[in-house]
Amino acid sequence: MKTQNGLTLIELMIVITVVAIIAAFALPAYNDYVRRGQLTDGTTGLADFRVRMEQFYQDNRTYAGNQCSGVCGASCSATQYFTYSCQLTGLGAGQSYTGTATGNKGQTPGFVYTINEQYTRATTSATPWGASSTSTSTWVTRKQ
Repeated sequence: MKTQNGLTLIELMIVITVVAIIAAFALPAYNDYVRRGQLTDGTTGLADFRVRMEQFYQDNRTYAGNQCSGVCGASCSATQYFTYSCQLTGLGAGQSYTGTATGNKGQTPGFVYTINEQYTRATTSATPWGASSTSTSTWVTRKQ
C-alpha cells in the first residue's frame, strides 16, 4: 500500500481560512496601536511648548515678544507626525495663547490638539476615530 505525503486541498483551505480570520482581528488592533504611538508625538510636543511658554512668561511677564516660535525655535515647528502653531491673544496680544498640534503624516492626519495658558487641553478633531472621540477637556489618545 502506498502512503501519501503532503496536504490535501481541503486541509490547505482550512489553514488559509484560520490565518485570514486571525489577521482580520489582529491587523486593525495593530494599526490602532501604531496610531496611538504616533499621537504621543503631538501631545508631548504641546506639553513641552507649554512649559517653554510659561518659562518665557516668568521672565518677561508677557507672552508677547516671542511670537510663539521664539520659545521653541525650529524644534517645535514640526515633528515627524505633527506640525505646530501658536496664536497670541488677550490684552495687547500677550496675556494668553493657544498652541495647536495638527497631524500631518503616518496615521495622524485628522487629529488636532490644542493647549492654552490655563492648561486647558482639548482634542478639536479626531476624525479617524469619529466624532465621539473629540473632547474639550483632555487629549484623546485612545479610541473610545
